[in-house]
Amino acid sequence: MQNPKNFMRDTELDSDEEMETPLPNIMELAHYFSLGGVGICKEETFRVFLALKKLVDDSPILKCRFWGKILGLQNNYYVAEVEFREGEDPEQQLPKEGKESIEADSESEQVLSRKSNDSLNMDDVEDEEDQLPKSMYKPPPEIPNEDLGTGCNKYVYFVCTELGTSWVQLPSVTPAQIVISRQIKKFFTGNLNSPITSYPPFPGSERHYLRAVIARISASAIVSPQGFYMFEEDEDEDDEGVRDSFVTNPDFEGLSVADLIDPSLTNWVHHVQYILPQGRCSWYNSNKKFEEEEEEEEEEEEERDEPDEPEPEVGPPLLTPLSEDTEIDGFPAWTVVKAPSLVPQHSVAILHNNLWPGAHCFAVNRKFENVYVGWGQKYSSENYSPPAPPIPQVEYPSGPEITEVDDPTVEEENALRAAQQEAFEEAEDEDEDYDDDEDD
Repeated sequence: MQNPKNFMRDTELDSDEEMETPLPNIMELAHYFSLGGVGICKEETFRVFLALKKLVDDSPILKCRFWGKILGLQNNYYVAEVEFREGEDPEQQLPKEGKESIEADSESEQVLSRKSNDSLNMDDVEDEEDQLPKSMYKPPPEIPNEDLGTGCNKYVYFVCTELGTSWVQLPSVTPAQIVISRQIKKFFTGNLNSPITSYPPFPGSERHYLRAVIARISASAIVSPQGFYMFEEDEDEDDEGVRDSFVTNPDFEGLSVADLIDPSLTNWVHHVQYILPQGRCSWYNSNKKFEEEEEEEEEEEEERDEPDEPEPEVGPPLLTPLSEDTEIDGFPAWTVVKAPSLVPQHSVAILHNNLWPGAHCFAVNRKFENVYVGWGQKYSSENYSPPAPPIPQVEYPSGPEITEVDDPTVEEENALRAAQQEAFEEAEDEDEDYDDDEDD
């Protein structure tokens, strides 16, 4: 017979192991959201919980949370936000579908680059034969991606269109995808391989556009109560005073609902980095690459003008209060309510984002959570119109020296010949008079 003390000790160890799970209590969080009338139904929430549990069991995940649900025309996307354990490679944890999709994308990119290189080589051969002038134009340098675990790629996102099926990992987002996604508006179809037909052309398929929209929503609409997170005291700031990391405040005791529903919104902060117009959270100096290329091409015949030093882009720092958010056509960017209002003893603070309709956050005591349920469309007071194409480049400077004129008529040519003949005869007469004067 087992010793009761040993049995109790083993039971305590088992309970401690069960408590250390990366999966939060989704049913409890969904209950708080339901008090404000947002989120998804209880049955669907339980299915999400089982799907996330399967994802956590199959991958070495440190943290996992239900990011939200993005509606589509054919299928909906359930999005999970995860953080892998230190030392684990997220690409190695891809399901089979995710690996095949990313390998297909990389193969297509290699084929395109190979074709472009072949075309460039053919151009070089033709230039050598015909001795045509070479173009000195160089495209602007490409902005590199942010590393995994930093900036827009701080977390890894998995999606599925039907709960119970395998999760598909979304690729890392690039600055170009974020920049172009800000200029277009597309409804999601629910097919990750669906092409994005738009102007300006989007560099990728729907899986890349979905990842870019998730990054934009997270940067704008994921918030937390003031004081829940804090900066490390021994953390050294950069030269520009930008901090990109924080820790949980162990001394945070929570805020009252009355403080959280304060219309000034000074008790709420952003804890996701702002995305700069460049498409990155940390500004990248594109002139560095240009200077490296210039050093490699020192033997060029013509000297090029060095580009002006770009001015660094700066955004609001981490843990900035919501009171500093810009208004939307005269309306506040956030709406805060207390729910349920009939029973204030058991009410929670619900925060609604007006810039991205469908983004919500609740907070009570030390608990808070964010969720998004919507179409992935940003609010706009005006109808969308695509940007105009760029102005064509001027081929040559216009002027009287090179501007083509109309051919003269026959009468104008005869008049010109007569004037030239008369001027010639006058010049001969002047020469004869000059010779007679010398003889005298």
